[in-house]
Amino acid sequence: MEPRYQKHLNVVIPCLAALAVMSGLVAYSPVLYRVFCGATGYGGTTQRAYSEPATSSKRTVTVAFDANVAPGLPWRFAPEQRSVQVHLGEQKLVFFSAENFGDETTVGHATFNVTPETSGIYFNKIQCFCFNEERLDPHQKVDMPVVFYVDPAFGKDADTEHVDTITLSYTMGRSPSPSGAKNLSRFLAGAPPDVVHGQELFAQRCSACHALERNMTGPELGGVVGRPAGSVAGYDYSSALRTAHLSWTGDKLDDWLAGPQKMLPGARMPVRVLDAPSRHDIIAYLATLAPKHDATAPAGGPAPEY
Repeated sequence: MEPRYQKHLNVVIPCLAALAVMSGLVAYSPVLYRVFCGATGYGGTTQRAYSEPATSSKRTVTVAFDANVAPGLPWRFAPEQRSVQVHLGEQKLVFFSAENFGDETTVGHATFNVTPETSGIYFNKIQCFCFNEERLDPHQKVDMPVVFYVDPAFGKDADTEHVDTITLSYTMGRSPSPSGAKNLSRFLAGAPPDVVHGQELFAQRCSACHALERNMTGPELGGVVGRPAGSVAGYDYSSALRTAHLSWTGDKLDDWLAGPQKMLPGARMPVRVLDAPSRHDIIAYLATLAPKHDATAPAGGPAPEY
């Protein structure tokens, strides 16, 4: 190979490689930016979580709410409460309302952030309409739940330890990707539960402690609907459940998921599901599961009590 030709290749090949890398970065830059913001809380980007932390703090912070509608979307969109006071680590349920004033079904998409921006890394959403493209029928009004908590570490960060108010802001605009949108009517009272969504929620919120066919930190849940409480063989229940004398009907499971300690003082399950639609979806999924073997009186075992 001629030396001059070789020199040209030595220049051209690195340039082509650099162009390929730059093209890839350009193509994936929106995704990379979202990942970066989500990991760092940059720009007030909030975090996503699936349950509240195991610990909470005596310190409280005020969370205020702001909502706006972008031009071109014929909706009213507003918080149902202007602010709430929460303990750090406390799971909180609030509502926003949306009403479609138009004569056509439209799909909205919410953008959001928190201020001060340094609080974004500590603001965790468990349930939010902002996770999806949302469809609203003509002249329909819906109350939409948001479940969140502020990480207790918020009070230990020098950048946030003196902050006493966090503002969660949303802007609802017309969706650029309306296909596959979820219907906000799922939040209406009496809406049928979504079994598929219930299975997704079970995987996200329950599977760390529960399996369907074996005991883990919590008892197995295959066939739990209709089963007497405290009756799975080999699981060491708390005395609250052993002596509860109740069966897990849909209504009882709904009360349990909303607040185990409130329903049965002395119960030790730490997880709560505050928004009713999510509870109903999880219960609908559990109702499809048959037990893999007969439940009998508990025989004790190494699992922690609930």
